[in-house]
Amino acid sequence: MMNFNGELLNSEDLNLSSENRAFKYGDAIFETVKVMHKKVVFWEDHYFRLMASMRMLRMKIPLEFTLEFLEQEILKTVASCEDTNTYRVRLNVFRKDGGLYTPKTNKIDYTIEAHTSSYQTKKAYSLDVFKDFYNFSGLLSTVKTNNRMLNTLASIFADENDVDNCILLNEKKGVVEVTNGNIFIVKGNVIKTPALTEGCIKGITRNKVIEILSKNKDFTLEETSISPFEVQKADEVFITNAIIGVQPVTSYKKKTFTTELGAKIAGNLKVLQITGV
Repeated sequence: MMNFNGELLNSEDLNLSSENRAFKYGDAIFETVKVMHKKVVFWEDHYFRLMASMRMLRMKIPLEFTLEFLEQEILKTVASCEDTNTYRVRLNVFRKDGGLYTPKTNKIDYTIEAHTSSYQTKKAYSLDVFKDFYNFSGLLSTVKTNNRMLNTLASIFADENDVDNCILLNEKKGVVEVTNGNIFIVKGNVIKTPALTEGCIKGITRNKVIEILSKNKDFTLEETSISPFEVQKADEVFITNAIIGVQPVTSYKKKTFTTELGAKIAGNLKVLQITGV
């Protein structure tokens, strides 16, 4: 089932016009959230990121778009799906039809779609670097817009080269993120992740992992610029997103990594997902 502006529809009954701005201009943003045991994981963080993104993109936020309203709309959509414990939910917000580059209105429509999720982390997980195109290191790159062409091309590259994921670079040839999440590298007792100024998405799981690491006195966390060479020299690498949580990386080019810290953080994150604290 699909939720369109609060109405539940069969997916095949959803009719979007040829003037849909998400389709024509990528004039849309989205949140991918995980629902476990009828609970939207880290929902407050997702909600405030969505509100900040809508304000930044000059979308008119409806009065009913409260934290509680959207949470209930997500759970209503999930309840219409096959009964299981874990769901992947996409909340898409886009400007109403009309206009060319200049929209006729800043008012919005939204869709919510939910699918059962049984994703498990992989024991063997490989990375390469995608160099064909760059991710610009501007503030707009930190927002989850529907313009994911770079991620799509990098994912095709990964598939063609038999690796699990690809590192995206910015115009300064610094590491930004991977196709579907943020990246952390470990060297000795220093853990680095690209700063938001490098152009990476303001990942919710990224922030949770930073919170976990900030409480561990054995490591120093740096949000900074990272070169692909540093990735190759790292002891450990892991990636994060809302659905997988933490995925340890086992290889990058000819380098192999340990996974001990990534596995430990994944366990800590699961506790946060369940308890919410």
